Amino acid sequence: MPRAGCTKKQHKEIAHGLPLTRQQTPRTRMVNALVGLCRVVHVTPLSNVPNIPDTQRRQFLKTATIVGGAVVSAAPMAAVTPTPISFRWQSTWPVKDIFHEYALDFARKVNDMSGKRLRIDVLPAGAVVKPFDLIDAVSRGALDGGHGVTAYWYGKNSAIALWGSGPAFGMDANTVLAWHEFGGGKALLADIYKSLKLDVMSFLYGPMPTQPLGWFKKPITKVEDFKGLKYRTVGLSIELFSALGAAVNALPSGEIVAAMDRGQLDAAEFNNTTSDKTLGFPDVSKVCMLQSFHQCSEQFEILFNRAKFNTLSRDLQAIIQNAVQAASAEMSWKAIDRYSQDYINLQKSGIKFYKTPDAILQAQLDAWDEIARKKSAENPAFKKVLQSMQTFAERACRWQNETNVDYKMAFNKFSAGK
Repeated sequence: MPRAGCTKKQHKEIAHGLPLTRQQTPRTRMVNALVGLCRVVHVTPLSNVPNIPDTQRRQFLKTATIVGGAVVSAAPMAAVTPTPISFRWQSTWPVKDIFHEYALDFARKVNDMSGKRLRIDVLPAGAVVKPFDLIDAVSRGALDGGHGVTAYWYGKNSAIALWGSGPAFGMDANTVLAWHEFGGGKALLADIYKSLKLDVMSFLYGPMPTQPLGWFKKPITKVEDFKGLKYRTVGLSIELFSALGAAVNALPSGEIVAAMDRGQLDAAEFNNTTSDKTLGFPDVSKVCMLQSFHQCSEQFEILFNRAKFNTLSRDLQAIIQNAVQAASAEMSWKAIDRYSQDYINLQKSGIKFYKTPDAILQAQLDAWDEIARKKSAENPAFKKVLQSMQTFAERACRWQNETNVDYKMAFNKFSAGK
């Protein structure tokens, strides 16, 4: 006899002697799901716990609905490690040079700060292109980025070399970086690169200490000593030493010592005691002249292919920009530590260091004055950059010169070597 209120499915179950299936209300389905969840997480179902009043049982069900949903939604998912974005870089420096180490330092910061989502692999000079060809390789996408100096692009537009060559109106390298970041230099450099159709993102960083006049066979005592001297330099310094009478040859760092050894050069400058020692200058010369205005305010340049840089997410772009500033500080601190150590060690090994005579320094300034006047007349970009630098220097250098104490006075007073 059919039971009143039964469904067709339940009638069939009765007819075949099957257990009656009850219609599940939403509340029943929820209870069954919670019981199953309790089994999964090894919790005793509430129905099996004796002596719990119905009111408490109902309150539990309300709370468990919320908690159960949270537990299910919080269930751990398999971690997926994304493939890092890889950037292929090249520096303009030999692998043994501390400058290449600076490039590696920057890459490491980006790799670490990005949580390995971005990986910059740095190749040494010549691995893909010659040092002086780096910016073109980055622009056309043969390399994703690189590490060098603006003086190496001097042949494209002489104004570019102003960021690293010449007396910079009395600014040191850190002050030039201040002008670049806050005084309009960054926009001017970007305009020049755009006019040259160089598809690059440029970041200047890493203020360099004043560079030596160079390595010579004997001390330079007067301006006339430069007459006919076969001398290596780069950038606008080519114009400067040519004006002093030298026969200038521009070579990348890895080729200098070999050229001196073969007699193709009589003298050369590169940058600092650590690089010069590593590159082998002490093997071909025992005389180094300190202080010069030819490159007293240079800094490094980090380059990225613009199209490749723009494919990065905003947070990765921000990581790169912040890594530039962090690497700039680290480089300047490391330079003080390492260069000073090698300065002492080179003296102990027999290298003689001499201060460049003031007469030569003054001759450099006089020659530069004429070079700047001539280049400004020939090149509107040169004139524009020079005027911007001078405007910033008038304010910044006056402040520095009038507020900074004479540190040499304190050193001479307390130095153990006096």
